[in-house]
Amino acid sequence: ELATTAVVGATGSIGSACAELLAPMVAELVLIGRRESRLAQVQTRVEAAGARLVRISTQVEDIHEAHLVLSATSAARPIIQPQHLKHGAIVCDVARPPDVSRRVAREREDVLLIEGGEMDVPGEVDFGFDFGLPPGKAYACMAEAMVLALERRYESYSLGRQIRAEQVHEIAQLAHKHGFQISG
Repeated sequence: ELATTAVVGATGSIGSACAELLAPMVAELVLIGRRESRLAQVQTRVEAAGARLVRISTQVEDIHEAHLVLSATSAARPIIQPQHLKHGAIVCDVARPPDVSRRVAREREDVLLIEGGEMDVPGEVDFGFDFGLPPGKAYACMAEAMVLALERRYESYSLGRQIRAEQVHEIAQLAHKHGFQISG
């Protein structure tokens, strides 16, 4: 409750959903994205969800005061470098490809880096294709499709710009029901 939290990629579907979920749990939320007009829309959404203090920025460098950083952009290459992070920061990178430079793990022993966006799939699974993940793992978006298929729900569940917090909670419950777990 005392933490300053930054969400990088806050205007995307995953980033905005994460910001909404985090809003009532943190002291300050810093929303970072490319366009201020879209950031203002997300700001309104997270304030309605219970955010106490919200700032918006178009500069990734503004994560430097955040205790917690969640990154969920669609950038083609890493955008978060060692010098951007506060001493002792906790960073969760759910982007694919990763948003956080490999240099962070090498140069910043004080930073806890959590690579998210992957799930453990229950049972023996052979996808018939090498996605570059260890056996038994799938990207979260793939796991979502599998869970929905197991539920016989053939729909565009999270397609589009706005994923609601209720959807996140629902898919998490369904994933748990079928034995999926967050990798880690």
